[in-house]
Amino acid sequence: MAVRRTLLTIAVLAAPLVSITAKAQESEGGEKRTRLILGPQLSPSWPGADKFSVGPYVDLSRTRDSEFAFEAPDESFGSPLLRSGNFAFGPAFGFVGKRKASDIGADLPKVGLSVEAGAFAQVHLTPALRLRLDGRKGLSGHKGWTGEISADYVAREGDDWLFSIGPRVTLGDAKYTRAYFGVTPAAAVTSGLPAYDPGGGIQSVGVTAGYHRMLGKRWGIAVYGRYDRLVGDAADSPVTRQLGSRSQPSGGIALSYTFGGSR
Repeated sequence: MAVRRTLLTIAVLAAPLVSITAKAQESEGGEKRTRLILGPQLSPSWPGADKFSVGPYVDLSRTRDSEFAFEAPDESFGSPLLRSGNFAFGPAFGFVGKRKASDIGADLPKVGLSVEAGAFAQVHLTPALRLRLDGRKGLSGHKGWTGEISADYVAREGDDWLFSIGPRVTLGDAKYTRAYFGVTPAAAVTSGLPAYDPGGGIQSVGVTAGYHRMLGKRWGIAVYGRYDRLVGDAADSPVTRQLGSRSQPSGGIALSYTFGGSR
């Protein structure tokens, strides 16, 4: 998800969401363990941006199982509230930093800080293949609906190491797409861009790969990379073509520390 320049603001917003993730359901039996992943990540400053921002790469997981449950490094905040076999459902949260006219380099309307809330559903078709769908409504900022369809192939040796890779399809409704990629007739006059009224649908397609490896009993390292390519109305927008980029890469690196369990 896109993050803004101000690391402190994002960290403050992330804190309560991370606490939700920390309340992962734990199976009976076994010794409780908690793993914190923390480091920096670099991602587009807003959807369609050619500028990048540094933000926190954070994850907090708990388990009583022999290994931590798989979480993709780029998935939205949230933890399952309902599990049934290989299926899980729960809340999903995200945020996108504000975009001002001075940031984008044209006199376009400001899009405020967007706090998003919704839900996700996921299913493990096999131990190595997970499908996930999430949808989130902007409670502020763009105030539209956005979401993602993803699949991940997972290879692992317990908690010693884990590698994942899979495709991503990002979606947005008309309100979301117009907020970042539209140009109203009034904005066309002030910005010099042609008027453009995009619709909703698929915003981008991409792929994500992640890797986590333990360096000892407690410490580990996590890295991920993601590449998205804008498509459809988002790619054809004059905002993208003249002021942004269709290419949307991101990535992060972090240390992990595991609390609890046998030393």
